[in-house]
Amino acid sequence: MTHPIEQAADWLRRRHEQHAGYEPLPAPLLPPTVAAAYDVQDALVRAWCAAGDAVAGHKIALTTPQMRRFVGFDDSIAGQVLASRVHASPARIARDRAVRLGFECEIAFRIGRAIAPGAAPATRAAVAAHIDAIAPAFELVDDGAADYARFAQDGGATLRTLAADNAWNHGVVLGDWVQDWRGVDLDALEGVAAADGAEIGRGHGRDVLGHPLDAMVWMVRHLAARGRGLPAGAFVITGSLVTTRFPSAGETDEFTLAGVGTARMQIV
Repeated sequence: MTHPIEQAADWLRRRHEQHAGYEPLPAPLLPPTVAAAYDVQDALVRAWCAAGDAVAGHKIALTTPQMRRFVGFDDSIAGQVLASRVHASPARIARDRAVRLGFECEIAFRIGRAIAPGAAPATRAAVAAHIDAIAPAFELVDDGAADYARFAQDGGATLRTLAADNAWNHGVVLGDWVQDWRGVDLDALEGVAAADGAEIGRGHGRDVLGHPLDAMVWMVRHLAARGRGLPAGAFVITGSLVTTRFPSAGETDEFTLAGVGTARMQIV
């Protein structure tokens, strides 16, 4: 029996329109595998794009062994970033547009030379040749006030719904793009997050799948397996260097990549 992809995507889309809290897809609509969940994600994103949006970039989640153990899945999860949800730093982000707004602090890579479908670079150096700029970034997430205790406790229903629901992406705040990045030691690159001037976390490029370019290799392989590439101008955010934060209204947040720049946003 074919999984009802469009019906599952429509269920998720309506939940977003209703500003409803997170629930796993009901059993008749639940994708049987993560691969099938990506089919639902694609249908959901197609519906948003048909309403006038477009895909501007991609995200990767579950980039640490700890998070993978927590959710009971031994791989990362990909999502798509819509153009309407891309904000330039400094940004004002409305907290009440999400059910529960969170943010993560990431390294963003911009594609300068397109990666064709089916031609995924297999090494860090090969994928780096397609990158023309890097930037500090906040990923905005809306977890719908999910009960995290359900991960790895419900037969994978929460995990597969996460993948189907576009990996909970709510948008991105991008700092200035830096094109002179070839001399940056991405492995040792330090990122520091602050809220209202007080440090709330720090991490390094190596905290993301061992190296942020390994996250890029993962992403282009994921896209190639689905018959896609990365056009020039697209970007990829490569996973959080610090723990997810759920900000308060009125909070001002900064994420600084040493020697690269700072992304800033105010939560309103």
